Amino acid sequence: MRQFDQPGACVVCLDPSLTVQQANREFFRQFDDASVDVCGRDFCELVHPSVRQGLKRQFTRLLDGSRHRFTTHVVAVGAEGIAFTSALTAVAVREGTAHVASILVVLRPTAGGEEVEMVTNRKKLLTETEARILEGIAAGLSTIPLASRLYLSRQGVEYHVTRLLRKLRVPNRAALVSRAYSIGVLNVGCWPPKVVDDFIK
Repeated sequence: MRQFDQPGACVVCLDPSLTVQQANREFFRQFDDASVDVCGRDFCELVHPSVRQGLKRQFTRLLDGSRHRFTTHVVAVGAEGIAFTSALTAVAVREGTAHVASILVVLRPTAGGEEVEMVTNRKKLLTETEARILEGIAAGLSTIPLASRLYLSRQGVEYHVTRLLRKLRVPNRAALVSRAYSIGVLNVGCWPPKVVDDFIK
């Protein structure tokens, strides 16, 4: 893929199962330097869990022929678990008129390639109860409906909310939801709000 070695652009070729087949030098540099570590991996493992579900839906549309290309923004997780925002363009490469032989993906890191603060190491950040409370707060529920839904006392809910505020280092519930989305703990494009399973103990 030497013809694709342009500064800053990560270019990768996927097979129809979204497995990395080959890539350019910039891709290997961003994602680990060793082609043996990246080739053969599911491409969706290289993006943050919070954007994985939406990205898979976009790839499915490419593969079923309902679209030929798409462009979106993703949070990729590079070498050493460092997350970075990137513009992603994917194009279906077809054999004949119907069968998708491969998918060509171009990633261009955005915001000058700045790293973003995301939870990338699949830390088991929240207990099951904290996850349900965070989802309820993000859906707009107040303490009493949350307590009723989760079979907790009002004080029990407040206790868990206080723990969540401390864990995510924020002053109030609005900031809690905003921070949970910004660091990738809540799934993007999902209603009702859902905590990414990777972060539940």
